[in-house]
Parts: sequence; C-alpha cells; structure tokens
Amino acid sequence: MSRRLALVPVVALAVAATGACADPVRGPRPQPADDLRVADPPGIAAATWVEGLEAPWSLVFLPDGRALVSERPGRIRLVANGRLAAEPVARIEATQGGEGGLMGLALHPAFPREPWLYAMHTHTEHGQVGNRVIRLRLEGDRAVFDRVVLGGVPGARFHNGGRLAFGPDGMLYVATGETYDAPRAQDPADLGGKILRVAADGGIPADNPFPGSPVWSLGHRNVQGLAFHPESGQLFASEHGPSGEFGFGAYDEINLIRRSGNYGWPRTVGAPGLAGYVDPVVAWPDVTTPPSGAAFWRGDLFVATLRSQALVRVRLAPAGDGWRATAVERWFGEGSTLPLGRLRDAVAGPDGALYVVTNNRDGRGRPRPGDDRIVRVTANR
Repeated sequence: MSRRLALVPVVALAVAATGACADPVRGPRPQPADDLRVADPPGIAAATWVEGLEAPWSLVFLPDGRALVSERPGRIRLVANGRLAAEPVARIEATQGGEGGLMGLALHPAFPREPWLYAMHTHTEHGQVGNRVIRLRLEGDRAVFDRVVLGGVPGARFHNGGRLAFGPDGMLYVATGETYDAPRAQDPADLGGKILRVAADGGIPADNPFPGSPVWSLGHRNVQGLAFHPESGQLFASEHGPSGEFGFGAYDEINLIRRSGNYGWPRTVGAPGLAGYVDPVVAWPDVTTPPSGAAFWRGDLFVATLRSQALVRVRLAPAGDGWRATAVERWFGEGSTLPLGRLRDAVAGPDGALYVVTNNRDGRGRPRPGDDRIVRVTANR
C-alpha cells in the first residue's frame, strides 16, 4: 500500500531552497536560434499503442518485444502484443505524492542471461522519506524483489530525479534531484542533485571521480532524462531549471555529461561560460519547458517535455570532443491535430519506432480520453 507525502506549499519550499545562496549567474542560451514549432511534422505518423495507464513514468523493452512500464503509484505493468496486461508484473511499496513514487526502470544489458530489472522509487523508512534503486528478478510475467542496489538518495515531495539507464560501459547511471534544497547539488558528499554511477550489483566503480562515492557529476537541479549517443557513447541528460526559487523561472537544460563535471546549479543557469562549470548544449532562458525522458532516434535527440506539452527534437553536430545543437524543434505542441499533453518518457523501440509516454494523470495535466497512453511515432520516409 502506498504512503503519501505531507503537502508542503511550493512557496515555502522555494524559500527554503535558496537558503544563503547568492542568485545564480545567468547566461544566454547556447543554441543558435529559436525553437521551430512543428505542430504536425511532415512524414511522421503517431498513433496510440497502449492506453489506460495511471501516471506512467518509464518504459523499457524486453528482447522478446514485450515492454514494461512503471506507474507512479507503485505498479510495473506488462505490455505484450500491444496489449496491457490486467495484473501488474510487480507492486512496489512507493511513497507517492507530488513528484515522488515509482519512477525509472532499466533492464540489465545482458538480459535474459542476467534476469534483472532495476527500479527507482521513493520510500519512507523510520519516518524519513528517501529514494532508492532496487533490483528485481524478472520471471515470466512476474518480477520478484531481489535487493537494494543503491540507497541513501534524498527524497521529498519535489525534485526526486528518477531516471535510470545503463551505459555502454555496463554501468548503471542514476539521475537524482536536489529535493528543493539547492545547496546540496554542490556538495559532493550528498547524493542529491547528481548523476550517480554504480556497477550492476551496486558496487562503486574504481574509476569514479570521487573515491568510494557513486557521484559521477554534480551541480544538477532535477535530472529526469538520460540518453547515450549511439555512436560516441556520450551521455546526454535533461534537467529542470528554476521555478521561482530565486525569483525567476525557465532555464531548463540539455547537458552533455562529463566525468566529475559541475553543471552549475545553484550558482549558474544558462551558458555564462564561467570557469569550473560546464555549460549546457541547450538552454531555454525564456520558455518553461521541463524536459523529461530522452532517447536518440533516427540520428537526433528526442526529449519528452511536460509543461510545454511537446516532443522536442534536437539536431546535433560534432564540436571538438563534444556536441553543439544546430536546431531545436517542438513537435505535437500547440496547434497540432494530435495534441498529446504532458510527456514523461521517450524510448526508441526495437521495431524502429519512437514510443512516447504521456503524463496527463500526474495531477498537473488535463486527462484526455484513454489517458494515460503510450504513443507510437513512426517515420514514413
């Protein structure tokens, strides 16, 4: 049975989060032009694949073509032959409320030889709210708890991060939020506001930048998307910008993640070019976007967004040992004949399609008939 977090006004959280921090140094956007709005992208078709979900968060495909999707109240659901099974694969004791609950899923890269499914969820222990990553053994259409892989991640009503992804190095990357406590993002001893990296069994890799620590990068506000470039293997992450803590909002970001990189929060936003901090590849200083799950599809980075209710396409070009954004498009947004609403995840499927997860039943959206849904996006050319 799920527990619910006590309601805490956002204004109070914003005041607490600023603490004694100076206002962030604001920089411009790094991308060269305004976003191009493409309400109905030519040559692209989209259709509902699965419907009737409750606040889904993460989607993963199994090698046999089946799929698993997490629902924030604590259920892992199975999709087989395009149909949603009535009974969950697993029920997780998730502390639900605000942005907490059952969030990211990841499949062991050697599945099914290594039959492990990983899940990140908010939980309450001894009266304290936190986040953790657990491992389950997937057996047919059931997943059985095996062990806690990573604990000690701070949790709260807001800013829990939640995304999981295995990298080409076989390591598990974990996105965390700073729980509306901005200074913790700069503390390397704190697991909030970070991207963490652990072995599949939860061990700390010897080549992590901080000895004995899972911290891989720091200075993040609330990371909700992780995607590895299919050619270079480099990690991209989507991150929520401020929503009033310092008297302003927007500045959502897409970052190229580097080992031990400091991404600035709460000291910088945008791309000010300050020494010691890594500027984003994309930033939106004037448009509140909140980006969530991300995936590479047909050579471009696609990012599900929440408040802006669009699927964002980022075109990238090499730049030194990194990448620069040459164009940003917003699909299926305002004026579309197929409005999707809030989007939580984007996943490249084994059939060559892109699968997009809606999140209109998360308490902040306006549910449409059939919501929440998984939408299958295909290219006709």
